[in-house]
Amino acid sequence: MSWARRVTMTVTAAALAGGLVWALWPQPLAVDMAPVSRGPLQETISAEGITRVREPYAITAPITGTADRSPVQVGDPVVQGQTVLAVIRPADPALMDARTRAQAEAAVTEARAALELADTNLRRAISGLSNAQTELDRSRALAAAGTISQRMLELAEQAFTDASQALAAARAERELHQATLARAQAQLLGPEDVRNGGGAVTITAPRTGTVLEVADASSRLVQAGGPLVSIGDLRDLEIEVDLLSSDAVRVAVGARALIDRWGGEATLDARVRRIEPAAFTRVSALGIEEQRVRLKLDFVTPPEGREGLGDRYRVFVRIVTWEGEDILQVPQSALFRDGGGWAVFRVVDGAARRTPVSVGRQAEGQAQVTGGVAEGEVVILYPASTLTDGASVAARGG
Repeated sequence: MSWARRVTMTVTAAALAGGLVWALWPQPLAVDMAPVSRGPLQETISAEGITRVREPYAITAPITGTADRSPVQVGDPVVQGQTVLAVIRPADPALMDARTRAQAEAAVTEARAALELADTNLRRAISGLSNAQTELDRSRALAAAGTISQRMLELAEQAFTDASQALAAARAERELHQATLARAQAQLLGPEDVRNGGGAVTITAPRTGTVLEVADASSRLVQAGGPLVSIGDLRDLEIEVDLLSSDAVRVAVGARALIDRWGGEATLDARVRRIEPAAFTRVSALGIEEQRVRLKLDFVTPPEGREGLGDRYRVFVRIVTWEGEDILQVPQSALFRDGGGWAVFRVVDGAARRTPVSVGRQAEGQAQVTGGVAEGEVVILYPASTLTDGASVAARGG
């Protein structure tokens, strides 16, 4: 075999051996990585909320009557003491059947006849008083001349007194029969007579705001206390949130809240104003009874920053129960259980190193680390159960 042939075979064998070694050499495991960092961290409780007008005004009917068609519509602005919200007129009388009308007409005829009789008695009483006055004057003159006795004068004075009282009684009797006639005539009043008679009650806005609801825009009969219109100031909104009682105990009055998914781009700020002391039972969508506590939140963001938000709109609320500014943290996906504690895999010189860590608060996909790793170190995300300490790793896609 020539020297050149031996060299060629040697080189070929070395290449084959090198390729075999490279093929069988363990390759680094591709993993996702993230650095240990410092930054703000918030622990929040998330829930859906409903906006409410803080001081809604429910306008009700002060009397029973017929409400005119509503002069306002939902969304109309109203001015305190100026905008008319409703007009209520006296209720229309019921229609009468033939028998009832005949009886009412007979009562009017009877009352009119009694009034005419009272007029006759009144004229008789006036005439009697005039005669008694004349007789009294004559008796006084004769008594002064000594023509008649004192007894005759006293009888004339008594006759005048009786005539005066008879006149007063006749006048009172006439007024009585006149009122009876008016009452009988009132029984004959029809709907048109009442509508043209006035007596309407006009209701104006008790405060400046916006019409939130109109009970019924049509003209209708309303009972005293029946709903008419609801108004409120859309610039003065609050948020109502129902939390699980186990979450509510972690919230304090004055806690900061962040409002998302309300329809605008910016995140709105709010504060917890009230936590109701009594819980209530609510059945969840899964049929489980839950104890809920109602919270009221005030907007901190001014109305100009939340334009378009109205009454009973749905919002997403995150109530901050704890927050820090310069917190050492790792993604929660890097943590795994190691005995009774937590651990991560650090990446050191291309190898995975199991490292126990002390974990504090966890929120929003991040976990506070109080020991075990330092800022800037790299940890493996979503470590596989087959990953071992010292295994060779490389960044996925790197």
